[in-house]
Formats: sequence, structure tokens, C-alpha cells
Amino acid sequence: MTLGPMPDARTVDDPPPPDGATGTGRRVPLAPVASVSAGTALIGLHAWQYGSWLIDDAAITFAYARSFAEGLGSVVQPGAEPVEGFSNPSWLLLLVLGRVVGLFDHGTLFGVPDYVLYPKLLALLCCAGILTACHRAARRVLSRPWLVPLVVGALLAAIPSFVIWSFSGLENALYALILVGLAVLLFRAVLDGRLLTPRVAVAAGVLAALAALTRPEGLIYAGAYPLVVLGNLSRATVRRSVWHVLVSTAAFGVPVGGYLAWRLVRFGQVLASPSVAKGQDLPTLHDLARPGELVNYLGAPAALLVMAVLGIALARAPWWRGGLYALLVPLSLAVTAYAVLEGDWMRQFRFATPVWALGALAATLATAEVWRRARTRNRAWLTAGLVAVLLPSSAGFAHAAERFRGDPNISACYVADRFGRVFNGYADILGLDDASLLLPDLGGTAMTSDLRLVDMAGLTHDGFTEFARDKDRAAQRDYVYGVLEPTFIHVREPWSSGTGIGLDPRLAEHYHPVHFDIYQHGPHGDWVRKEAVRTPELLAEVRDHAHRTTTWIEQRAGVNPLRDCGPTLRRGQTTPSEPAPDRPGRAPLPEDAFPEAFSE
Repeated sequence: MTLGPMPDARTVDDPPPPDGATGTGRRVPLAPVASVSAGTALIGLHAWQYGSWLIDDAAITFAYARSFAEGLGSVVQPGAEPVEGFSNPSWLLLLVLGRVVGLFDHGTLFGVPDYVLYPKLLALLCCAGILTACHRAARRVLSRPWLVPLVVGALLAAIPSFVIWSFSGLENALYALILVGLAVLLFRAVLDGRLLTPRVAVAAGVLAALAALTRPEGLIYAGAYPLVVLGNLSRATVRRSVWHVLVSTAAFGVPVGGYLAWRLVRFGQVLASPSVAKGQDLPTLHDLARPGELVNYLGAPAALLVMAVLGIALARAPWWRGGLYALLVPLSLAVTAYAVLEGDWMRQFRFATPVWALGALAATLATAEVWRRARTRNRAWLTAGLVAVLLPSSAGFAHAAERFRGDPNISACYVADRFGRVFNGYADILGLDDASLLLPDLGGTAMTSDLRLVDMAGLTHDGFTEFARDKDRAAQRDYVYGVLEPTFIHVREPWSSGTGIGLDPRLAEHYHPVHFDIYQHGPHGDWVRKEAVRTPELLAEVRDHAHRTTTWIEQRAGVNPLRDCGPTLRRGQTTPSEPAPDRPGRAPLPEDAFPEAFSE
């Protein structure tokens, strides 16, 4: 069941395979370097438009990296219970190494906060690695391979979804690099006749293991090598194929199994807390239609053209058709993983990063093959088709990027200011040495807060993890008001109605409102436990502080949502990164500004 002739069965008009060299000419070494650099620069230029923005979820991993580097282990802050509140250990390791060597979470680098610069530089290096891998694939089949990383870089730079999430502070860029590396390994192994060798089998298993240790759904890529072997199976290679699949599986299973064993011993569960809290279910038929979202985002004409080009390239059976199949296997697994994952509330398709990277490489190589074989008139039609579909897609991408710059998903820096530093200020005014805070936005808060944090989302707090998975609202409310009794509570939609915590009458019974959002209906805002406030004067002072600082932070977030939040993020900070200006003569807040009770 082979998918095409191996390299020694090429036709006379097919290009020679040796790594981009033709005849006796020598490949110019500067060409691939310049191409990869230019493609990376295009991606970096797009990323620069999002300034210092980092998604708040990324700062959860930042907080764990700080704890590991300080020898505290898997805790989100000193004194917290050990919880595996991260699901990206390989990315976490890079952050820990950065902190140990002084490149991360220490201060500024070249005048830029290192908590911004370091993860974004890692992402840029990963993008350069992706384009380098693309060049390695192109060297094997094209006479001008340096064009491929330039084209792939331009395509990825044009896709806001890829750039936004690669430079969000999360593990997306590393994940995409690992999977492109796996795809190119299989691509070259098929073309070189080295697929059934121990070296390739082990390398494929290790890369799949790295993917699984970077994202939970990375487990699916354990099937990449076996599927490619199956596609190249023949009667003569059955026994060798089975043996090498077992070798690859072992190379995958040893690191992944070792990590799972550590998790079971340390935490007593098979999945990390974020995976448990999100309640991943079996996919439904509706879920399997989710890749249609990516088609709509890319543009139906562009998606149809890509599929047409891939189909033509496979149908015309180039000598490297087996290699193209090897590229399409990880791409198909990436699309499958996107389909089965629980839907994500964040905009711009956070889980689609590997789809864009693998799809850009496969589409570019297939287009190059179709172009090479086409006659002059057909090349003109192909060029016209590319222009016709890329222009509207580019316009859609530009609009998506502009909208995201104006209103990005919740920023780690906003959270560090609004919930970390502001609530530290509340506790200082009230003279509280041991206070706790219940809230849904944990990342930036964990980097600056000196309070004991309780994660309402259940990512880093075992007490909430199973409640969140089971969507048990009553248990969540009873746990908060009957067991935890936190000093401070911050509630907002959708967490208020989603958990019922903000609508429970015990909130108004036991807590004073400190600050609330006048633009939302209901008890959305900051609350303090009544017994923590010794005098009415202290409550008035806390409310005055909230009115001044919180209003300013929220205004600044609307004006400049892409800013950083100061040179350092340290526990116990009380001053926002941009202190609120003094407003002498400001009118005091009226007493009726703070409703004392809310009802369902």
C-alpha cells in the first residue's frame, strides 16, 4: 500500500533531489539565511503591532516558573497548596531556565520589561526555527528552496491568529515548531528511504512526546509516525514496520509515561488541573464541524484553492508524493485536535496555531510543484487565482488584526494592576496581614499579589477544579461562603451568573461592596468581608482608594490595552504601573453608590 514511487523511480523530467543543488552549481549559503531572516522579520513586524500585550493565562505559567526557580515547587505562589495549574511543562521549563540565568522576571532588558521581552524573543526564535525546518523540506525537492521559508513566513505573518497567539506569552510558537519539525522529519525520511530506521523512529517518538508535554492535545501526534508508516506499507516491510512503530511508541511513551507517573505520585490524578476543570468531553457531530470556523476565517475561496492545489499535486504523482502525504498526516491530526477540543472563549482561534504553520508549508510546496509542471498559460491562471483569493483574505486578516489591537483578550498587565496591586492596597489600608482573595483572573494577580489567592476557575485550586468540571453551582457557592470565607471577592460576568457566587444572598450579607462596575447589571466588582473592616472610616478610605485607582486603571486599559505594567512584577506591590493622578477637590462618593443587597 505505497503512495507513490520512492526517489529512485523518478521520471526524467523530475527535478533532482540533492538538497537544492542542480548540475555542478553550488548553493549560495547566504540565500537560505536571508530568506529565513526575512520571513522571521515579517512575522516579528506583525507581532510588534501588539506591543507588550500578553494574555493573562500566560502569566499563570510565569508564576509557576517563578516558584520552581525559587525552589518552591508546583505552587502558584508561596504558601499555596501544590497544584499542577499548568499544562505546558516544556514551555514552563524554558521560562524557568530564563529566570535562573537572569533573562526573565528580574527587570528590564534593553529598556523593555523582561517578562515581556523574553517570552516574545523565544516565540521569535521558534518562528525562525519553523522557517528553517521549511527550508530543510524544500531543499529536498526544489531547485530554489530559499523561496519557501520566505513565502511561508509571509503567509504566517499575514494570519493574525498565528501571530497573536505565538506572541501571547503562551506555548503556541514552541508547539508549532515541534510539530513542523516532526512533519519535516517524516517528509525527508520518506523521500530518503529512511523511514524504517531506528534513528527516525526514535526522533519521531521524541518529537511527539515533546508535543504532548507542550499541549495536552499533543498526545494525538503519537499517531503521526505509525500513520506515515502505514501509508508506505508493503508486504516486504511488514515486520520491519511493526518493529519501528514499536520503537517510536517506546520513545514517545518513556518521557510521557514518566511525566504521568510523576503527576500521579505528586497529585494523585491523571490529568492536570486545567484539563480537569475544563471538562473535556467526547466530541460530538457538532464539534467535528468546528474546522469550518477556520475555513471561514481563512476565506472559503482561499481554502478551496489550497485544497485544489494539494489535490493536483497529489494526483500528478510527483516523485515526492509520499513525502507530501507525510506532511499531510500531522496537518490532519492538527485539524482533528482542533475539532475535538472544547470550544475556547478567547478570540482569534488560540488552538489553531499548528494548523496554520503546517498548512502554510504543505500549501507552499504543493503550489511550487503545480507551478513547475504547469505551462505558461496555466501559470497565468494560477497567478490570477492566487491574487483573486489572497486579496479578500488579506483584507479580512487586516480587519481582524485591527479589531484585536483595539480590544484584545484580557491582558496579564491589566490583571496585575487591577487585581494584584489594587487588592494589595485594600489590604494595606485595612491593616490585614493574612488576607485571601477569590477571583477568576489569576495570572497577573499571582505575579503581584501578596494575598492568598483562590482561583474561581479551578485551574490552580483543587477545591474548585471538580466543581468547575461538573458545573456544580450549588457546591461552588457553599464552598465559598461556608468553607473558604475569603477576605475579598471579585466577581464579574460570566463568572457571577455562571457560578452563582455573585448572586448568592450571602454575598451582601457578609461582604461590603468596595467597587462595582456601573456598566453591568448585578453585583459585579470588589467586595470585602465585613468582619475585616474595623471602622466605617476604613471602609470609606478603601472605597476612596478603589474609586481613584480602579477607575484610572480601567480607563487606561481602554486607551492603551497593549501596554506593559512596569519594569518588574513583584509580590506586595500596591502602586499601579501608571499611578492615578491626584484629583484635588474630587467629590466624595455618595452612600447610595454602594447597593448592599442583590437578588436573583
